[in-house]
Amino acid sequence: MTARTGTRIALTALGAVGAVAVGSAVWGIGIERYLFTLRRHELRVLPAGSAPIRILHVSDAHMAPWQHRKHRWIAGLADLAPDLVVNTGDNLGHEEGLRGLRRAFSPFRGIPGVYVHGSNDHTAPSPRNPLKYFTGPSKHRATAEPLDTQALDTFLAEDLGWTELNNSATSLQVAGRRIDAFGVSDAHRKWDRLDTLPDQIEEVRGAADGEPDFTIGVTHAPYRRVLDAFTALRADMIFGGHTHGGQVRIPGFGALVANCDIPLTQARGLSRWSRGGRTVPLNVSAGLGHSIYAPVRFACFPEASLITLLPEAS
Repeated sequence: MTARTGTRIALTALGAVGAVAVGSAVWGIGIERYLFTLRRHELRVLPAGSAPIRILHVSDAHMAPWQHRKHRWIAGLADLAPDLVVNTGDNLGHEEGLRGLRRAFSPFRGIPGVYVHGSNDHTAPSPRNPLKYFTGPSKHRATAEPLDTQALDTFLAEDLGWTELNNSATSLQVAGRRIDAFGVSDAHRKWDRLDTLPDQIEEVRGAADGEPDFTIGVTHAPYRRVLDAFTALRADMIFGGHTHGGQVRIPGFGALVANCDIPLTQARGLSRWSRGGRTVPLNVSAGLGHSIYAPVRFACFPEASLITLLPEAS
């Protein structure tokens, strides 16, 4: 092979690689991040003879006021008529994000719901070097702009009627069944207070007189310590977010990062978590959005989950 032929082959290969890179960027930035997807799962976990319970799991909206397609798609999920909404945080993505969030979630007013905070419910996102995510979970920036968390909580708790579960527990009537729920604030920022939960859970169960039909644990960031504790506290199912499913995934391989210590194979979707002889379903949402400074998704559609709890076979 002559030097000229070798040069031509090398340039052709380089051009092909460049074309793939450009095409991937166009897809991830211009197309896929708008391909909102509803994932459906069925789990036989309720007592025999129970009516089904439909849980809508939403997470990581990272809402900015100009994201009209996102808030319209979320609002349309109300047509599913879920029995319960579980919101695992990072609702805001901009200081004016509550404007879009109101349009997105107002149709759910009156539907029972629970929620916890992620860090972006308190502080606005900031530019980051994406390569640093490969060195470990992201660090908090002391200069991050604070957001109006109180206004967010007023909307979610008072306008919609949802219950905050930041390091707390509650009991709900959902589709004629009693569901107990407990949760923690953002474990990524080490705001979780797992030590306080046992007493709060016991207090809720005492006030409600007896055992619930089903118990859920809710966290923004699905760190192993949280999942282990929730399983030990006898959650029947755990909900988490935060990971964005990796946000950029490799087809056939999966997530490259999770921004926490959960196994990469469980950074998105429905799986199971085991601890101390108990195994429970775990749903980690890949989320609906992204930081405004990283507007891309690849092989990881923005998503919500509709999980139908069914009675166990008699």
